[in-house]
Amino acid sequence: MEKIRRRCFKFFFFFFLCVPFLAQPANHASQAQRTTALENRIVKVSLQNQLVYVQEGNKTIFVAACTVGKAGHPTPKGVFQVISKSVKKRSHSYGFWVKGNDIRPTENPLQPPPGGNWKYVGYPMPYWIEFSPGYGFHEGFVWSSPRTHGCIRLHGRTAIEFFNLVNVGTKIIIQDSFPEDQTLGRHIRRPKDELVPDPPAQFMISDEAFEKPWEF
Repeated sequence: MEKIRRRCFKFFFFFFLCVPFLAQPANHASQAQRTTALENRIVKVSLQNQLVYVQEGNKTIFVAACTVGKAGHPTPKGVFQVISKSVKKRSHSYGFWVKGNDIRPTENPLQPPPGGNWKYVGYPMPYWIEFSPGYGFHEGFVWSSPRTHGCIRLHGRTAIEFFNLVNVGTKIIIQDSFPEDQTLGRHIRRPKDELVPDPPAQFMISDEAFEKPWEF
């Protein structure tokens, strides 16, 4: 009887020891499928219609309105790829000069106002996805007309969703228009953030700008 107990103990010990290893191929296969899906994703940006598409093979999995570069600051056209991602990003080119409660917008971070003791705080660009040095997608106010300094803005939770769909290396194609503009893109509702008052400057220089979607 004692021998039988010992054999049973050895059997169950061996079984539980091996189960994690037997389960690993399924986990690896699932991870491989997720990796392949990410690698097959392509982002398209239509400049004329200010729309962003994410496609996986022949299937479009995401469509959203955006705002692109204005005259004098166009969004670059061509084929790119995601080179970096960051939830918290501030601009090095434009933002605010801050001294106490005095907050002044600026497009010249190298030239503070007179008086001294000014601190530069870059404009917040949450959910930053860089595709070319100095150019990227980020959360911001989506206007009906081109408005940015070349970046591509997405609205509120849409920016967060897009951020989670792409990865470093994802291919991005930016051109004037795409065939999808006449089909999938025709019925996309556009935010009209130009009708919304600007948020308080105190909000823009604080960490709160990165902690909740910009849906005022």
